[in-house]
Amino acid sequence: MNELRQELKKEIIQHLNLQGTKPEDITDDMPLFGEGLGLDSIDVLELIVLLDRKYGVRISDPQQGRQVFSNVTTMADFITANASK
Repeated sequence: MNELRQELKKEIIQHLNLQGTKPEDITDDMPLFGEGLGLDSIDVLELIVLLDRKYGVRISDPQQGRQVFSNVTTMADFITANASK
């Protein structure tokens, strides 16, 4: 699981082109939106595509998306629970 979190941090930085951000700058429980990492609604769409293409998981309910994208830990938990189903 820790390996998946580290991979997710790298993917978020690369996929969202967060220049100047390093994986160690993102803690596992840092909010991805608002005062945390500061992502916005466009970034959510990019993250949805990332989860689908890289991990084969889809988010069908917008409410579920809010929970999944709370932080890196919630993303990793969602991938672990839904991958290969």
